[in-house]
Amino acid sequence: MSWIGTWRNQYGSTLTIVEDRDGLIKGTFKTALRDSAFYGHELRAIGVWFDDCVNFAFGMSGEGLTSICSFTGMLRENKLQTVWYVVTSAKAGHPDQIEKLGWAHSVQTNADTFERVA
Repeated sequence: MSWIGTWRNQYGSTLTIVEDRDGLIKGTFKTALRDSAFYGHELRAIGVWFDDCVNFAFGMSGEGLTSICSFTGMLRENKLQTVWYVVTSAKAGHPDQIEKLGWAHSVQTNADTFERVA
């Protein structure tokens, strides 16, 4: 199977996979969620796959804020069912007023479903 293509989740965020070779994938991720630290950025995504299971990750840093996200899931009935984790080091804000977050407030998790759209 090939993972190459554009995948969209229920919120409109897109994963575009442009390379799929030897169990590795490369592409980009762009979130549609305005309240995400990743909003407005098209981020390099890299990952691995084994048969019908896949994992990919992306992240960014700047102005005191570092955030990284990892999706893990499997393909069932042409849908990529995933769970994800985001870890963020600080609240967004002016660089002089960055509030570093403790572990309990740094982690978010949820589940998304992607469908291939192209």
